[in-house]
Amino acid sequence: MANAGDVLALPQLGCRVHLLRTDSEVLEFDVIGRPLGLLAAAHVHVKQMERYEVVAGSFRLVERGRERLLGPGDTAEVRAGVPHRQLPAGDSEGHVRVQVCPAGRTLAFLERLAELCATAQLDRRGFPRPVAAARLVTDFGDEGHAARPPLAVQRALAKAILAVAGLSRPYVFVDEWDVAAPAPSVFAAISDARTYPDWWRPVYLDVDAEGPAELGKASRQHFKGRLPYHLHTRSKVVALDPPRSVTAEVDGDLRGRGTWTLTPIPTGTRVRFDWQVHADRRLLRVLTPLLRPLFRWNHDWAIARAMDGLEPYVRQSASAGRAPSPLGAV
Repeated sequence: MANAGDVLALPQLGCRVHLLRTDSEVLEFDVIGRPLGLLAAAHVHVKQMERYEVVAGSFRLVERGRERLLGPGDTAEVRAGVPHRQLPAGDSEGHVRVQVCPAGRTLAFLERLAELCATAQLDRRGFPRPVAAARLVTDFGDEGHAARPPLAVQRALAKAILAVAGLSRPYVFVDEWDVAAPAPSVFAAISDARTYPDWWRPVYLDVDAEGPAELGKASRQHFKGRLPYHLHTRSKVVALDPPRSVTAEVDGDLRGRGTWTLTPIPTGTRVRFDWQVHADRRLLRVLTPLLRPLFRWNHDWAIARAMDGLEPYVRQSASAGRAPSPLGAV
């Protein structure tokens, strides 16, 4: 999770968010730019009050059909349950300080928007594509939602979209195999995704990681299976217990959660990979209802490549004295 001092880039939404305070009582952040699309649409905060202070530039606050122009030094508050929208004014970039009280899940919502921007799930106008929009409603509708139509209608539409897209039923995979090497060495390779192109071949083509694995650290992956398509994903570490387990949440062409669990055995280490995933890429969504068995076959082929490559890589790294740190990035 992002912290005070972090910046969330929202280029398709016309701005960037600088986090100032991220406790449970108050979320405070600066919005710099000219918000558009989803950020400029009419919406409602069910349980939260929002306070604005214009630092530079100007913006228009529309509340219950009444519009106010706010300039540097001006402040305004919007109570919970009141439909409103914030629109840029003038030609220059705006700078508005926002406080949300209580914080609720607003930070998680902003992080989701950053992920949607990073994974091209917004259209050219700055609005989420149907599946992404449906997930926003199901995940955050209790705290905030579009002013129209009524939330009950939005939920019904979201449920229908997810059902049609085949996303209500994820793929669930569980794979286990034994590796003749100690758990710390095996964990070192598994937890450092930068090594995947070295041993999980030819599945992983490229990995861009931020560095050693820590909670919240992210990496990006480019990979393919036997089927003729390439996939791009972004992973974030959400649980880390070296050398026993590591869990990452994944978004992009695939969306889900993967957990590696290592158990020492007399002959080395038992590796278990639990993988629950939705196929978000348009072609995969369309084909999922018809080709689910083929996708499972594709997964089995990819895991077989991991089984083939992991043990030789770990043993070679140990013999060369260059085993990666067990706190590598996932």
